[in-house]
Amino acid sequence: MTTAALAMRRRPIPPPTEAPAVSNTYLAMIVLITGESMLFAGLIGMYLVFRLSARTWPPADLPRLPLGLTALNTAVLLGSALPLRRALRAVRRGPSASVARYVEVTAVLGAVFLAVQGVEWARLVRHGLTLGSGTYGASFYVLIGCHALHVLAAVTWLSIVAVLARRGAFTRARHAALEMCALYWYFVCGLWAVLFPLVYLY
Repeated sequence: MTTAALAMRRRPIPPPTEAPAVSNTYLAMIVLITGESMLFAGLIGMYLVFRLSARTWPPADLPRLPLGLTALNTAVLLGSALPLRRALRAVRRGPSASVARYVEVTAVLGAVFLAVQGVEWARLVRHGLTLGSGTYGASFYVLIGCHALHVLAAVTWLSIVAVLARRGAFTRARHAALEMCALYWYFVCGLWAVLFPLVYLY
């Protein structure tokens, strides 16, 4: 037996590596949500500066925001988190057709939220509230519009996850894509829970 072979035999076997405390997928989602939170913190700060420095808010010559309809739309968005939570519970028990149905319900409710917002905006534009309507119109559309873009991206993600769920891609051991999608949707819903009272009630 050669010297190299003896050295290989005497080399201690390394201990098995342990799984990381936080997976790379979770870490990437945390980084993403942290970055998005910083973006909206800046936008909310901008809105508050304009809001607190204005003598009248909103200006008397501009239309008021549709509070009642938006409150109902808020209930739709926040309620959409419930079927997604049920989807997570279902997949953790094992493969089930209900996972896809729950994700589809969430995607539909998100699409309804966007559609109602689009109707609201069309009415506001017809009544004179546009991006060029001073700081009030500009700050409203930038802040709420940025959130709407995030909802649109999340609804697209939900739709893809629903298709994958229909194809049986998720199991009890492998459903990270569903968990990450749910985490991002919870972020979008939680963000709206802050924006709605700030913009429509304050």
